[in-house]
Amino acid sequence: MIYSMTAFSRLQSQGEWGTLVCEIRSINHRYLEIGLHLPDMLRGLEMAVRDKIRKSVRRGKIDCAIRFQPALGNDDSVSVNTSLVKSLVKASQEIAGLINNPGPIASNDILRFPGVLESKEIEAAIIEKHLFSLLENTLADLLAARGREGEELKQLFLQRMDLLQKELTKVKKRLPQVLQEQRERLLKRLADAKVELDPGRLEQEMVMFAQRIDVAEEIDRTETHILEVKRILTEGGLIGRRLDFLLQELNREANTLGSKSVDSGITHAAVEMKVLIEQVREQVQNIE
Repeated sequence: MIYSMTAFSRLQSQGEWGTLVCEIRSINHRYLEIGLHLPDMLRGLEMAVRDKIRKSVRRGKIDCAIRFQPALGNDDSVSVNTSLVKSLVKASQEIAGLINNPGPIASNDILRFPGVLESKEIEAAIIEKHLFSLLENTLADLLAARGREGEELKQLFLQRMDLLQKELTKVKKRLPQVLQEQRERLLKRLADAKVELDPGRLEQEMVMFAQRIDVAEEIDRTETHILEVKRILTEGGLIGRRLDFLLQELNREANTLGSKSVDSGITHAAVEMKVLIEQVREQVQNIE
């Protein structure tokens, strides 16, 4: 199977301990780059989370955000840090003594101060267990989405390779006609000029013309590249960079084919080939 690098997955897990949400976005990138966002209480698990992602994803820019909301169902789930509040009130009173007409101390202002409200501590092992279970499920969902899109891209690539082969077949069929038409044009020009050309010289001219427009090597290499692309697509795995290289080679052969062309039909086929190759190249950037 081949995988796209573009996908998104979001799952959550709930229990008496609270709610965990895991959200992973994936876009194309030359290498694997992981951006991780964890709540402060889970910072210690950062390396383990990164290792888990690396084992599942080989290439792409990954943005993983994990959020945790403790359960607040019990009366003792939130407590006030009394000692901190006393210190804040004392500090406020001291400041008020230095100010003319000081305003009253508002409880809401004190509540907004960091650390005044404290959540009941939750056993770290419980959260860790649920976190990695959720992460594993989210990664599996992400890979499934990448696989579905990768399969669609595979069918698109195979279709374009078949169309590329059809254009190449047109060129192969057209080449003998081009040589015959050139021979007839040359004979007509000689007849119009009432000049008689030695048969040996005529054949020599035709051989030189055939050498100038000879694209047999380009055709053979293009067909070989098309077969290799199909083989790689069937094989699957990490194929993005190999496909990108082969498409560069296909584009080079199509350019040479167009530059050697002296016939509008062959030129048109070469242009169509370049269009098909470019369509694939744009999408290959999303393949892992």
